[in-house]
Amino acid sequence: MATVNPRKPLEQRGRKLSIHVVTWNVASAAPPLDLSDLLQLNDQDLNLDMYVIGLQEKNCGIISLLNDTAFEDSWSSFFMDVLSPLGFIKVSCVRMLGLLLLVFSKHQHLPFIQILSTNSIPTGLFGYWGNKGGVNICLKLYGYYISIINCHLPPHMTNNDQRLEHFDRILEMQNFQGLDIPNILDHDLILWFGDMNFRIEDFGLHFVREAIKKQCYSDLWEKDQLSLAKKCDPLLREFQEGPLLFPPTYKFDKNSNNYDTSEKKRKPAWTDRILWRLRRKPQDDPHIPKLLAPYFSLSQRSYVSHMMYSISDHKPVTGTFDLEVGLRDINDYVSYIWVGDNQVFCSDRLNQVYINISDILETEEQFLLCYYSNNLRSVVGISKPFKIQPCAFMGADPPKEDQPQN
Repeated sequence: MATVNPRKPLEQRGRKLSIHVVTWNVASAAPPLDLSDLLQLNDQDLNLDMYVIGLQEKNCGIISLLNDTAFEDSWSSFFMDVLSPLGFIKVSCVRMLGLLLLVFSKHQHLPFIQILSTNSIPTGLFGYWGNKGGVNICLKLYGYYISIINCHLPPHMTNNDQRLEHFDRILEMQNFQGLDIPNILDHDLILWFGDMNFRIEDFGLHFVREAIKKQCYSDLWEKDQLSLAKKCDPLLREFQEGPLLFPPTYKFDKNSNNYDTSEKKRKPAWTDRILWRLRRKPQDDPHIPKLLAPYFSLSQRSYVSHMMYSISDHKPVTGTFDLEVGLRDINDYVSYIWVGDNQVFCSDRLNQVYINISDILETEEQFLLCYYSNNLRSVVGISKPFKIQPCAFMGADPPKEDQPQN
C-alpha cells in the first residue's frame, strides 16, 4: 500500500515513453519460432515501454474463429509468452476476422492507462463483412487521448479511390456516443497503420524492380498512391509518415525474398504503412502565445521493414516512437511512499494504513491512496483524490485492535 503525492518538481513533470509499433499481413500463417528482430528484443539500449501490434489476414477460417472464441488465438498467446517475462502485460486486444490489434505495456505504466473503447469497422461487402476495414483501441495514457487503428484496405491498383473512401469511412465511424470521449479528431494522437494496399502508379514492373535493386526509392515515391493522395486530401495531409527508406514490402513469394514470380507478377509496392496524427496544439494558432515547451510530442526513432521473415507474401514493418507527455492533472501522475507490512492494520471488516507523520507534507495539496499487488508487481487500485490535515494527527496514537472502528 502507498500514499501518493501527485506533485513533483518542475523539471520532473514530464515523461518520455518509447512505443514500438508493428504491422504485418501474415497471410494466415502461424507465428514463426523467433520474432526477436521484429520486437527489437536484441537491442538492449531501446528500453521500450509499450508494444502496439497489428496483424492483417490472420487465419480467419471457421475452425480458427471458433477456436479463438473459446481460447486465446495463437498469435496473441505467442506475443504474451515472449513479452510477459520481460515485464510487458497485454492491456487490450480487439479482433475482427483477420484483423488483430494488441497493446502491451510495462507493468509500471498500468495505473496510468485507461482503456476507453474498442471498436470494429467492417468495410468489406458494402460495409457488412469484416475481411476489410479497421479495428480501434481508444485509451487514455497519462491523461491524454490516444486512438490506435489497425486497418486492411481494398487491394489492386485500380481501387485507389475505394481505398481513400474506406480510409474516410473508418475515421468517420469512430463513434464514442454516451462514453464521454471527444471526437477522434480531437484526440491528442492517432496511430494508424496496417495493410493499406496503396500501389505504385505508372511505372512498369521492370522499372520498379530495377529501382529497388539500385535502392533508388526516391524515384518510386513520386508515384506512390498514398504520397500522391496526401498532396490533395486536406485530412490525409495531417497524417505524418517517416521516409520510406526500405524496399517495398509486397508482394513476395512465400518462404523467400523474391518478388512475385507467379503468372500475375504483381508489381512491388509499399502496402504496409505506419502513420500518425497529432492534435493541433494551441501554439499552432498564430494568435495565441506559444507555450514555453510542448506539452505533448511524438518523434519517430526508426521506420524499417524486416526482410528476414518470409512466412507471408508481405514483409512486416515497424516504427519506434518516443512519446513525450507533459503532466497537467492530479490523475496523470503519482509518486509513491511505500508502507511496510508492520504499518498495516487488518481486521475482518477494516484495513488501515499507518504512515509516519514525517512522510506527509504539511500542505493543502491532494493525495491518493494506492494498493500495490506483490503478485502482479503493479498498482492495482487508486483512490479518489483527498486532502490530509497533518495537524489532526499530531500526537495521536494509532487505534488498537480491540478498539471499535468507524
